[in-house]
Amino acid sequence: MLRYILKRMALLPPILLAVSLVVFAILRLGQGDPAMAYLRLSNIPPSEKALAVAREELGLDKPFAVQYAHWLGKAVQGDFGRSYVTKNPVLDEIFYYLPNTLILAVASLVLTLLLSVPMGMVSALKKDKWPDNLTRGLSFFGVSMPNFWLGFILVWLFAIKMGWLPPMGKGGLGHMVMPVVTMSLMSLCINTRLIRANMLDNMHSRYVLYARARGLPESVVIGRHVMANSLIPVITAIGMHVGELFGGAVIAESIFAWPGVGRYAVSAIYNRDYPVMQCFILIMTTIFVTMNLVVDICYAWLDPRIRYEGDSR
Repeated sequence: MLRYILKRMALLPPILLAVSLVVFAILRLGQGDPAMAYLRLSNIPPSEKALAVAREELGLDKPFAVQYAHWLGKAVQGDFGRSYVTKNPVLDEIFYYLPNTLILAVASLVLTLLLSVPMGMVSALKKDKWPDNLTRGLSFFGVSMPNFWLGFILVWLFAIKMGWLPPMGKGGLGHMVMPVVTMSLMSLCINTRLIRANMLDNMHSRYVLYARARGLPESVVIGRHVMANSLIPVITAIGMHVGELFGGAVIAESIFAWPGVGRYAVSAIYNRDYPVMQCFILIMTTIFVTMNLVVDICYAWLDPRIRYEGDSR
């Protein structure tokens, strides 16, 4: 197990290095001049002299490889530069907004697990009956509904028409309801369908038939044998859900004016704040890859047959 974990962890640095290089290249070699964006956000007239001074100050007058090496050397030390807008260190600002995004992401993940597990169980145990048909219909609706459209519908219905919930901002639990539902609905529906499909497959497995033949109570058969084995693939899907939740946070925070890192990143993209964009993408990649690593380790721990690169020890 330790060997498996070390081999999986060894993949992290190359992945992050490749992502940082691609992001740096796209932002620096793509359309738009970082020096021009810097002058515009600093309210400095973009004369030729001012552009030359800005390029020298930002290191844009050096070759691309030198620029990347200089940026990477500072990034490794936690220095991602300063925001063109606020002039504050980028990493400090992202860490300031990140807890608010984590609140929504954790709440959405908890809601997904609390609802998808019983819904998937009921749908499998009541196959082709009205609870199953209702659950499958809701799941199909949730998977098909774009989260940005769902957010606008929730605001129109519960904030404008009914007045039950505050439309935007950060405050009490009422402010979290619509953003959390917007972020979690698709993951919840995917998990529900996955649990249902796995339970239906496992209910006809030989070990389940053997457990029933031994005279075990049906609750023990379902809970200890069918459900326990049906949740293993769901653990793998959780890693993907974390990435989906952070991606959905960008949209949900923009719709509901939630002061999180997703809204901060959208503002940076609009303002062409290059240091913020680079740091945001790298941190989101780190979170996504790390969560997938944790899920892989949990999966290998639950199922000892899994080994990395054919290692059967």
